[in-house]
Amino acid sequence: MKLGIVSAIFDQSNFEEMIDIVAEKGLDCVEVACWPVEKATRRYAGVSHIDVTNLNEQTAQKITDYAASKNVEISALAYYPNPLDEDLQKRQAAIDHLYRLIDAADLMGIHLVTTFIGRMQSKSLSENFTEMVRVWKPILKYAEEKNVRIAIENCPMLFTEDEWPGGQNLMTTPAIWREVFKRLDSPMLGLNYDPSHFVWQQIDYIAPLYEFKDKLFHVHYKDIKLYAEKLKDVGVMATPLNYMSPKLPGLGDVNWASYVSALTDIGFDGYSCIEIEDKAFEKNYEDVKKSVTLSTKYLRNFVL
Repeated sequence: MKLGIVSAIFDQSNFEEMIDIVAEKGLDCVEVACWPVEKATRRYAGVSHIDVTNLNEQTAQKITDYAASKNVEISALAYYPNPLDEDLQKRQAAIDHLYRLIDAADLMGIHLVTTFIGRMQSKSLSENFTEMVRVWKPILKYAEEKNVRIAIENCPMLFTEDEWPGGQNLMTTPAIWREVFKRLDSPMLGLNYDPSHFVWQQIDYIAPLYEFKDKLFHVHYKDIKLYAEKLKDVGVMATPLNYMSPKLPGLGDVNWASYVSALTDIGFDGYSCIEIEDKAFEKNYEDVKKSVTLSTKYLRNFVL
């Protein structure tokens, strides 16, 4: 198993500087943020360490050569929009950029894109399933032609008032995964598994690793801390950030020994990346780098 990091936290560094930090911290790989080069629409979005829109063979080779020179592998190209956005202009822009990522992954020999499946916030689950099939079948057909796998993160994107009702990503629970994989039966579609999103949903984050072991394309290490007194006050119908906070691995409620133990049980030997979204370590850029050091040192107890 290779230990790496999601590059979105390095928003003040270009690609080479980001790779230098990853190498300096002793990490093996990086999930590279590849958003369109434009103003970010939310925190941790809008970061573009690889501009896939203007990528050509020469630039792609330069990028992969630089990472290799620092002994850092690119685990995946990352872009997390809402491809089922009810604003059809935004939806099409997201889909168009996903195709660019698939092309870039093929060109760079990476063969993995990490993203969201999306969700129509105001529509029912059944309506979303129908639209999901219509939107995603052509994307997956193209991915199959390019031999690029798509790993969907299980983040509900349901944290703030603008993301209610419904959230912006359908792929949130094991029950939904079964239905999605039945309707989109493609070897190119799998999971980017993040246990933290199950903690605040009160879902077992260990058992699904065994059931969906063949669909684990990529995994995350992000922690979540639930505040019991706040939850008692606002209840589960409140926006989740009212009663929980993303934390560095080891500072929240995920049992990382059990998580990694399950990954070894199922023989997972792929890419596993730290995702840092802890506001306690965002006072300045040096603080961000310290958070990477702390997370790496902690997880090296489990992943060597």
